[in-house]
Amino acid sequence: MPNKTIYVSDDDLPLYKRAQELAGNLSSAISIALRKYVELEEGRLEGYDEITVRVGRGTGRKQRFSGVLLAEGGRSSKDGYEAFKVYRSRTGKFVLHADRRSQFKQNADDERYLTGWRSWVGNWSTDQSWSMAQGEATLYVVDTIEELRALIPEDLYALVEEAADQPAVEDLDI
Repeated sequence: MPNKTIYVSDDDLPLYKRAQELAGNLSSAISIALRKYVELEEGRLEGYDEITVRVGRGTGRKQRFSGVLLAEGGRSSKDGYEAFKVYRSRTGKFVLHADRRSQFKQNADDERYLTGWRSWVGNWSTDQSWSMAQGEATLYVVDTIEELRALIPEDLYALVEEAADQPAVEDLDI
């Protein structure tokens, strides 16, 4: 195997020592870091961003990928709100991040209390209750745009369909 010499400044020496402790082999740590750096930089040059999203219930956990945002939208109902973001990944797959915000339900003894705050003024009832659950976010990865149709609202699907064939970056000779 060929040898390569890497010069390290005195200020960076603790970093290199810690990398060697973690990886067990400094050469391995450097190769892993360079591989990730090259992958991210090539993606950035192609117009892709590093995307980090939250998935799961409540604060959940984070997932990260390289992609470009194609479209986003949402819908609301009396039960809560759903926000959708659709990305194209660097590998050409479609990634849907669906965030179902907090679910809120109000139970009242009269339909008029479900129509908004104006109907409440002067009409407070002791027979009202409400409940709320934390929202949940999910990440779906599909191979084709057609697989998205069942997962998102039709108007958002139309936007994704329109944007899907556009390049992530268009170089202009101007």
